[in-house]
Amino acid sequence: MKPSLAGRIWPNATAIALAAGFVFPVYWMFNTAFKPTRDIISEDPVWLPFHGTLEHFATAVHAPNFWALAGNSVIVTVLAVGLSLVIALCGAFALTRMRFKGRRGILLTFMVAQMAPWEVMVISIYLIVRDADMLNSLLPLTCFYLLMVLPFTLLTLRGYVAAVPRELEESAMVDGCSRRQAFLKVVFPLLAPGLMATSLFGFITAWNEFPLVLVLNKEPATGTLPLWLSQFQSQFGDDWGATMAAASIFAVPILVLFLFLQRKAVGGLTSGAVKG
Repeated sequence: MKPSLAGRIWPNATAIALAAGFVFPVYWMFNTAFKPTRDIISEDPVWLPFHGTLEHFATAVHAPNFWALAGNSVIVTVLAVGLSLVIALCGAFALTRMRFKGRRGILLTFMVAQMAPWEVMVISIYLIVRDADMLNSLLPLTCFYLLMVLPFTLLTLRGYVAAVPRELEESAMVDGCSRRQAFLKVVFPLLAPGLMATSLFGFITAWNEFPLVLVLNKEPATGTLPLWLSQFQSQFGDDWGATMAAASIFAVPILVLFLFLQRKAVGGLTSGAVKG
């Protein structure tokens, strides 16, 4: 039985209203970044910056330590996500294809680690890094970011590896492939959606992380972009255009990555969540 017209309109109208509520702050951020200062402080809101300017973006990128902190963010994020994918893929394959004592305990440990809020451990982490004389260094930051994204990555990839029939590997091995060759040539290509989904989550987590870098990397040139963004308003006072331009620059890599990976990411998340 087909739903009535009212039954189709209300769900769609609700979805559109929710989407507009989520998208509007992002739109206003970019809108303010491109507007001249006179339009920003005007009492009448300017919905479209017909006379847009790049002045605020120039102010943002010429702020102190911007390029150094942008490089730091790229380094720690790429290293943390890349290492987590390699470790989690090996662990997911072992937990899915092999049977050994303590397997359930390992899974339970990763589930508990996934549920634990990292913010409550900031003081302990700071004491460990301080005693190791590694404050204001990218190495401990990368290691802790790796530990933050690893549980989710392993649990998601485990479900996705479990969705690949074991018979495919066995057939490849019968045809002369070793276990390693069967994994690389048969299983690994089928894991692309899962790898994209987990890499997207890991990138967002590491790119946006703020409490740890605030505590561990206080030197101006050793932090990451979230720390730079938090100090931007205090540097430039009430320059809302430059502040919104800085926020836009910070958000663009995540938006671009999400738009590029969104189809594969959704498929990878759902497959990893319901199988295995």
